[in-house]
This record gives sequence, structure tokens and C-alpha cells, in this order.
Amino acid sequence: MPRPRAQKQEQRVALATWKLEDAKARFSEVVRRAHAEGPQAVTVRGRPAVVVLDAREYERLAEPKPDVSLVDFLERLDMGGLDLTREADTGRDVDL
Repeated sequence: MPRPRAQKQEQRVALATWKLEDAKARFSEVVRRAHAEGPQAVTVRGRPAVVVLDAREYERLAEPKPDVSLVDFLERLDMGGLDLTREADTGRDVDL
């Protein structure tokens, strides 16, 4: 039985794929298409190796994220109504 795909994978856009030898021979076209159409995947021996993408897209993806401490993050979750009480754990009976 096939495993269901995660929702995030289903939203992926299929990348244009180039064999390494073709990408080397037509590198200008790979770059032009990366600007115009989006990321271009390059494979080596049939396996994904690298992706060529527009510089602005790279800068957007590589933009540093704000540093937030764990305490600040947890305080921002607004979990005031969350009940964290639990029953007392007395262990288990074991026959020796």
C-alpha cells in the first residue's frame, strides 16, 4: 500500500531538470530560465545535484531570521488556558 504524501510535498512545483552535460553546454539558457521561469534543477547520473535560482530568490531565502530565545518564543505562544495537570504516577506493579 503506498504511503500518503505529506501535504507540503504536494504543493511543490515541478522544477525544470537538466542533465549536467546539457546544463554545462547551455549554461546561459539555464541562467536565463532561472530568471524568467524559476529554479532549474541539475542532475548528475540521474540524481538531483544542485539547483540554479535567481539571485533575488536566493537572497530572500537566505535572509537571516530574527533571533528569538526559547523563553521568548514560549511566552509568545499564549498558552494561558492550557491545562498541564496530570494524575500522580505511582509506578507499576511488578512480579519478582
